[in-house]
This record gives sequence, structure tokens and C-alpha cells, in this order.
Amino acid sequence: MKHILVSLTFIVFISCGSNSQIIDQLSDTKLVTGETATKFATTITAADLSKHLYIIASAEFEGRETGEPGQKKAADYLKNYYIEQNIASPFGGYDYFQSIPTEHLRPNLNPSENVVAFIQGSEKPDEIVVISAHYDHLGMSNGEIYYGADDDGSGTVAILEIAEAFQKAVEDGNGPKRSILFLHVTGEEKGLLGSKYYTNFPIFPLENTVTDLNIDMIGRVDDAHKNNPEFVYLIGSDKLSTELHNISEAINTEFMKLKLDYTYNDENDPNRFYYRSDHYNFAKNNIPIIFYFNGTHEDYHRPTDTPDKINYDLLTKRTQLIFYTAWEIANRENRVIVDK
Repeated sequence: MKHILVSLTFIVFISCGSNSQIIDQLSDTKLVTGETATKFATTITAADLSKHLYIIASAEFEGRETGEPGQKKAADYLKNYYIEQNIASPFGGYDYFQSIPTEHLRPNLNPSENVVAFIQGSEKPDEIVVISAHYDHLGMSNGEIYYGADDDGSGTVAILEIAEAFQKAVEDGNGPKRSILFLHVTGEEKGLLGSKYYTNFPIFPLENTVTDLNIDMIGRVDDAHKNNPEFVYLIGSDKLSTELHNISEAINTEFMKLKLDYTYNDENDPNRFYYRSDHYNFAKNNIPIIFYFNGTHEDYHRPTDTPDKINYDLLTKRTQLIFYTAWEIANRENRVIVDK
């Protein structure tokens, strides 16, 4: 263990030491990834995240179990939000659902749906950046609601705010060069079923998918960071693309300065989180990913995972980090290189 930690520290040191070089490489888009991006990143607010999360993780949605009425209500909430924000469906019109029949879920599950919204790129529309989070949770058991505020209400509302920020950029004449798919997947708690369906039946060809930024639990602080809460765990950023990892590090250094913790990125980590959220269905198709995560806590998969326990200022910072990273990936000249 000690040897592993020393090795990881060395890797992080090398990466941090090269941040100035990476940022120099981005200098041709510095205005785009600096002042312009910040204008829209600041529209992501704790108040808006809280407003959405108190609805998504409310008793009305009954824990959002896949195929159940509460999950359907959540899907409608997401759809209606995108319509209100004038963010298009990739299918056109008012169809924001990628319907999933029972035979692609589990025999005991009702049909369900991924919720999708889309902003078309201005210069490279056929190249797709996916931002994903699961909106399902565990439903109800013995009369208790499993609210799923952190898991994964936090990721769900983060995508809403990121999408709104990008749409404001479009309306201001600063839309992304590449297209962005906002992908709210169902069935994660049942075995990554919604993301599996998407990658088996993609709306856009997987070979055109540049990366998947996956958000699963970013609203809390785990025990390891009680004294240093300005952090986020990153998993998988270097698994397929050195370039993606370096961009992620550089963007954080330039804009947010959170502690990026790679503890769970270790192949020997017994939790195996890399294989346990929706990004994995993209990664196994050779699409570079980053998984954003706050670690588990005492309310994980319990009815006590409620919106009043979310750190909304920290949720805002983590959401802004993801927005900045997506902005850079969507607007840089060349798509992220797969080199592993």
C-alpha cells in the first residue's frame, strides 16, 4: 500500500508540474475557456441546484425506482425543464425519451426510459460530448422512501444546470463547436441498464462520441475529507486517454482549484467504483470517460439520503468544474485522443 501511494503521489506531481504546459497548449482558445466560459459557469448557482434537488428527491417521486410511477414523474420533470429552457431533443419535437422495453431491462421491471436533450455543435456537429447521470434510485421499501438526494439526485440536477449554462451560451452566440448530449439514464441501480441500452442502441454513433463525463454523487463529503471538503474523486480520467486526464487537471488548476482525489482510480481498489456507474458502458466501448464522485457516506442507499444534507456550495463548485471541462472538450480544435 505504501508503495502504491508513493507512486500515485509521483504521478500527480508530474501531472501538476505539467499544468502550465497544458494551459499553454490551450492558449489558442484561452478566451473561450476563460472569460467567456466563466460568464456562463457563474449561472450555475447553489440556489438553482437546491430548488431542483428538493423536487427530484421529494416524497412525490417516491424514490424514483426504475419503471415505477415516481421514476416516470422524474422523467416528466426533466423533459418539461428542457422544453422550458428551449433545449432541443435529439429526436426532434417534444420526444425526450429513449424508451427501453422490459426485455432490455429485467423481467420484473416495467418499461422505462432514458431522458435525453441535445445542443448541436456549431462547427463539428457530428462529434458528440456526452454528459451523463442516472436519475433512478431505490424506490420504497417497508413504507420508507429512499430519496436518493446525493445518489444520484445531485448528478441529475448538475446536468440540468450545465445544460442551461450551455443553452445561455448558445443564445449569446457562443454555442459549443461540438454537439453535447445530456443523458439522464434509468436503471443504474438495477445494473447500469439505461446506459447499457444507450451504448447498445446509441442515438449517435459511438465512434463519433468524444467522451463521457459521468456524474454520480457529488453533493456530500465523505469521512476522509471532513477536514478538507474542497475535493472531488475522479475515476477513469487516465484509463483510455492521457490527453483527457491532462485537460481535466489543467482546467481544475485554472478555474476551480479543487483537490482532485484519485484514490478510487487505483486498479487495486477493492470498491471497484470504475465498474459501478454508467460511464463504464462507454469505457468498455473505448470512449474516454471521467467519473465524478464524492465517495460513500452514512446515508448511502438509505432513506436518510435527503436534500437537506447536501452541501450546495460544494455541489456548485463541482458542477462548475464539470461545465468548464465539458466546455474545453467541446470547443478545442481536435477531439480527445485515445492512446491506451
